[in-house]
Amino acid sequence: MIQALPPLDWSHWRETAQHLHLITQIVGKVRLAQTPWLNHSWHVVLYPTAWGLTTGPVPCTEATLQLDLDLLAGELRLSTDTGGEASLPLGAGSIADFHAALMAALTALGTPVEINGTPSEIPDALPFAEDTAERPWDGEAVRDFHRALLWVDRVFQQFRTGFLGKASPVHFFWGSFDLAVTRFSGRVAPKHPGGFPGLPDAVTCEAYSHEEASAGFWPGTDAFPKAAFYAYGYPAPAGYADASVPAPAYFDTGLGEWLLDYDSVRAAEDPKAMLLGFLHATYDAAADLGKWDRAHLECTPGVPRKPRIV
Repeated sequence: MIQALPPLDWSHWRETAQHLHLITQIVGKVRLAQTPWLNHSWHVVLYPTAWGLTTGPVPCTEATLQLDLDLLAGELRLSTDTGGEASLPLGAGSIADFHAALMAALTALGTPVEINGTPSEIPDALPFAEDTAERPWDGEAVRDFHRALLWVDRVFQQFRTGFLGKASPVHFFWGSFDLAVTRFSGRVAPKHPGGFPGLPDAVTCEAYSHEEASAGFWPGTDAFPKAAFYAYGYPAPAGYADASVPAPAYFDTGLGEWLLDYDSVRAAEDPKAMLLGFLHATYDAAADLGKWDRAHLECTPGVPRKPRIV
């Protein structure tokens, strides 16, 4: 029987994860370059699929384009509504070569796209075209990550059904390399101070223009070398760090977020129940302490084939 939650050891697949992160950035920047701005940068994201991650339809001058990262087969597929198709292998190699091959493939399909060639949200990163280092590719680790993403996506999708107010889709931000879902109170938030490395302040301020409670999942970074679930409120209401969120979740004062280690969920007797408990408890804290109008924002969580009672 296939494990529901595979191991995600950052130290084991770190270089492959960084390689995949940069690939998702290049693919995501194609969507960013062609899509009209949508609130909170929702137009730049990728979406989990049964085989990997997709841009969904991307509007180009002469055609509609879609880019699909097939993490099972190890390839990037390009398709257009005019019947054009191309594919690029995903594997060991340089980011510079992948970037050049993708730009050439887009041109050959009649959908040339000019992207910002500098990685986002990665301090001191080389431009894609100058990143000539040979990077490894662990296909099994990538498939494990994909399996974890799909499991988390299912739980996040379930959590999303219990909210009537403005809420984001469950989506993958390639800048920060995380899967996220966000609920909004409906009120305008104080202007965000910005200051995130590799992210223009104008983007940050627009992303945090309205009061929110957000949750997500990331596979790790060098600064935080383990997979974890996170939750935060913006602006964080008074007392949020001391809220009643069940262990093994904990508040990280450096990040200003509630965290729940992936390995704790993986080892739980009921992983889904533990993650849903974390999502609900952290949202409850933000909504109650922030005095959200919960009676008009929430509903009974959805079930298949049963319309919501109104």
